[in-house]
Amino acid sequence: MTMYSFDGIVVFGLLFICTCAYLKKVPRLNSWLLSEKKGVWGVFYKAAVIGTRLHHAVAITCLSMALYLVFLK
Repeated sequence: MTMYSFDGIVVFGLLFICTCAYLKKVPRLNSWLLSEKKGVWGVFYKAAVIGTRLHHAVAITCLSMALYLVFLK
């Protein structure tokens, strides 16, 4: 699995969203990393919002991607 294949990009995106959503739950990191809502640092905030608001869809996508990578790839 490389970063340049489609499944590598999907895995990277899912891990990024899940990590940012987790960091949003940690108070000290939330105020430090996710305080900016615009610019380059705003990407972390937006990923955290996607991870928390769409947590069911993200979880299903993570599970389906894991099954794809284990059994089909």
